[in-house]
Amino acid sequence: MHELSPAITRQYIDAVAVFEALDDAVAEAAQVRGGMYWHAGTASSPESRYLVRTTPAGAEKSLGPDTPETQAVYNKFTRRKQASVERLSSLKAALDQQQRMNRALRVGRVDPLVVALLNRLASTHLSEHFRVVGTHALYAYEAAAGVRLDADALATRDIDLLWDTRKRIIFSTQLARVDSSMLGVLKKVDPTFRMRQSQKYTAVNKDGFEVDIIRREQTDGDPHPIKLSDEDDDFWVAQAHRANVLLDSPGFSAVIVATNGTMARMNTVHPATLMAFKRWMAGQADRDALKRRRDVLQADAVQVLLEQYLPQLQEVSTRP
Repeated sequence: MHELSPAITRQYIDAVAVFEALDDAVAEAAQVRGGMYWHAGTASSPESRYLVRTTPAGAEKSLGPDTPETQAVYNKFTRRKQASVERLSSLKAALDQQQRMNRALRVGRVDPLVVALLNRLASTHLSEHFRVVGTHALYAYEAAAGVRLDADALATRDIDLLWDTRKRIIFSTQLARVDSSMLGVLKKVDPTFRMRQSQKYTAVNKDGFEVDIIRREQTDGDPHPIKLSDEDDDFWVAQAHRANVLLDSPGFSAVIVATNGTMARMNTVHPATLMAFKRWMAGQADRDALKRRRDVLQADAVQVLLEQYLPQLQEVSTRP
């Protein structure tokens, strides 16, 4: 592992600041979605106009007749709307510039597909239902620490998403709003994703990159098996041994950068939890020998990160 250069560190800090400011601006813009207009009065009573609030879906609601109070509501809304549009436009341009700088300075090394997938989950409000676990979580840790881990610790061609079964009803409602299936969400990122017929919790694209969706072992009345939608071709979520430890862990997130400069926020588990979990996996007798060695390598790397670069996080830890 080695520390990032001062130039790359400064660029990462600047880029993250813009990324987070845009996130805030998007949240603020959601409060002024839709519009307002004055509905004209009748020909015989033109003064009887009233204020109407519209939603992005086309629904309308009357806010009352034209009075000083509704005029104030209309003026305030239009000012906020205009300010929001201008701020979003400015920050999007600034983000484009920062991402070009990221690429020029080689700030990132995450697969762009991973960043695109995380951004898709965020934009559809599905990210709160998943945690990235396994090898890809190390990208979040190294980003927060300002270092780069050895390539051997990060070598992988799949990403593991831990799904929170406790929020399955809310998840189903939100998924139905944005797509007919979880596979459909992935296809918006890369249309070549297909379910593996021999392993229905895995989708794979034309380049062999896999997305695995796992869950905790059945407990507290969890249904089993669970399919993420009613579509014929979609994920059947796999139970993972002791995944409840990862689900119950304190959360951790960091902005990661792809090789093409794009950025996304990765939500994962606390580094101490993953470190302890990897050591537990390495101790399992039925674990493949090659995977056991990588488990130890990754656990050792995270331990160094915690001790030397992220000591403030050692106060919050859990044990599997």
